[in-house]
Amino acid sequence: MHLNECNVRKYVSQFRVYLQYERNYSAHTIDAYMSDLEQFANFLDAQKDSFDIHVIDADIVRRWMMEMMSDSVAASSVNRKLTALKSFFRFLMRKGVMTHNPLKMLTGPKKAKPLPYFVKEKDMADLLGDDETPTETDFEAVRDRLMLEVFYETGIRCSELVALKDDDVDSDGMLLKVTGKRNKQRLIPFAGRLKDMIGHYYNVRAREVGGGCRAFFVRKDGRPITSAIVYYKVKKNLSGITALGKRSPHVLRHTFATGMLNNDADLSAVSKILGHSSLASTQVYTHVTFEELKHNYNAHPRAQK
Repeated sequence: MHLNECNVRKYVSQFRVYLQYERNYSAHTIDAYMSDLEQFANFLDAQKDSFDIHVIDADIVRRWMMEMMSDSVAASSVNRKLTALKSFFRFLMRKGVMTHNPLKMLTGPKKAKPLPYFVKEKDMADLLGDDETPTETDFEAVRDRLMLEVFYETGIRCSELVALKDDDVDSDGMLLKVTGKRNKQRLIPFAGRLKDMIGHYYNVRAREVGGGCRAFFVRKDGRPITSAIVYYKVKKNLSGITALGKRSPHVLRHTFATGMLNNDADLSAVSKILGHSSLASTQVYTHVTFEELKHNYNAHPRAQK
């Protein structure tokens, strides 16, 4: 059964006109909507059902979606087709052909969220090195290196790093006081190596920039650093060690979380350090570590057969 054979042909034609002249949809979008309706009609034909608008209900459409998912149709494509069908039924209600929309409460499949990008530990070691005592004297080089270390060792967000004040850095207690989303504050511990780098940064900053700085990370003229500068510096440094599609401060946050969990850190502790409001936000990194395990297992001779 095709659309030109079904009992709603005239409504489909009117729907096309509606999309074109009242909704001002592009020709490409209209063709896609028509194709989606045609596919639905073909599904009904295969099910020996009729494309009768008065008998179509949510269960029929769910069967259609399940069939598409079993055929490995992407969730985004299934949702787009459902959108087209819902739009058609809204149009029918607008025309007075139907008194209710049977698909109003129907939801499509959730899109699979892409796993976070992260840099491998070896690559981070290549980037940051193993210098125990900082010796660099150029202010920007010292500052940029410290920014990378802070991102990697504490997992803070770019906005949180930019907002750091000198008063937020407790070198003796080796703690950062970070103000996160919704102004929630948290304390993040750091290790002795980072303490030494912070002390070295203070010395170089005092010599090159001078005193009177409230912001922790500043430019050479003493003004606070900006997010744009941080993004540029991080991307430039990560470009030399990885071909990842994303090379941003948030990738270093992902790298911190993944590294912690790969080394048996407690999930709830990592969640608190990251400032997540729930464990669900942190659990995505457990999927990252599992994917890494699967990747490594695939190197086994038996896995290749």
